[in-house]
Amino acid sequence: MKRRHFVLTALLILFLAVAPAMAVEVDPAPEGTFTVVVIPDTQDYADGGSPSGDFTGQEVFHEMFQWVHDNREEQNIVFVTHVGDIVNRPNEREEWDVARAAIDRIHGVIPYGLAVGNHDMNTRTGDSSVYQDYFGAERYAEFDWYGGYYEGHPELGPAVSGNNANSYQLITAEGLDFVFLHLECNAPDDVLEWADGVLEEHSDRRAIMTTHMYLGPVEHWGDRSYSDIPKGRVQWIKCHREGDRGNNAEQMWDKLIARHPNLMMVICGDQRGTQALRLQSVGWNDNIVHELLTDIRDGYLRLMRFNPAENRIDVMTYSPTLRLFCDGTEETMSGPRQPIGRVTDITQHQFILSHDLTGPVPGN
Repeated sequence: MKRRHFVLTALLILFLAVAPAMAVEVDPAPEGTFTVVVIPDTQDYADGGSPSGDFTGQEVFHEMFQWVHDNREEQNIVFVTHVGDIVNRPNEREEWDVARAAIDRIHGVIPYGLAVGNHDMNTRTGDSSVYQDYFGAERYAEFDWYGGYYEGHPELGPAVSGNNANSYQLITAEGLDFVFLHLECNAPDDVLEWADGVLEEHSDRRAIMTTHMYLGPVEHWGDRSYSDIPKGRVQWIKCHREGDRGNNAEQMWDKLIARHPNLMMVICGDQRGTQALRLQSVGWNDNIVHELLTDIRDGYLRLMRFNPAENRIDVMTYSPTLRLFCDGTEETMSGPRQPIGRVTDITQHQFILSHDLTGPVPGN
């Protein structure tokens, strides 16, 4: 079985590496499989930047969600998760109008969750009230898949971390029960305590967590070249800087992620210089945790096709606007932030994860 998976992966990589740049479509999901879609940072689309092919940035935003909507049955899409940086400027309501109009294409059609990024809030105070105006908890109250949200800091009020800035969703697909947890960038201790309770309450479900800033340069690069900094769990913060309340990725691992045996995956964005990275770690209960970063432009989204019968997850990175699979990306944050050549190869964008999807939920 493992040899067959290796051969399939090798053939896919070979095909994508040598195939001419021609439009391609994603094969339908086989029977018994289902798909979770990951939306990388959309900030540059919301403000009209990052055109892709014949599309403007804002059209890319709409086309990504239109493709998800139109392919929901063929791909058996059961959930969509956005890694954050939904917009570029947190107080520009025109950008939020663009974002909501795009996301409305799946609203009420496919369950989804949003992580609040550093561009979606006041990074000093953590205030995400404009985001809450557009994507507050009341927008989801009618859906039975919406699990709930953190109400906010007891002293600072719901504007900081509350009203769907941190949320969870309950999904069942092909007989598997999941809890999807969405945490804001550099979630403070009070948010992590709430998340700990959610994971404890739903310990009988496989858990997938999306947060904005998690993998990337371990240290802030400062005057050094971005490419010279080791990549892994970041140990610096962007948000909740007032009172030094924010937790970096390593702190989030120690305080929350490593403690829960049912937490199988962490998804993130934020680092367009790194663009794609994946780690596999072991939690405190000897459980496997897949840690995945994707933050690329040109309309690319990530399709995670779960195949329970074969205990694997096929991960594909595809652009509905270019109609291409990603075969590698270029660094954008080195020196004067000019591309320096291909730095993430195809195996960071098209790959297979092995995971026990048929056995009991770890810890149960």
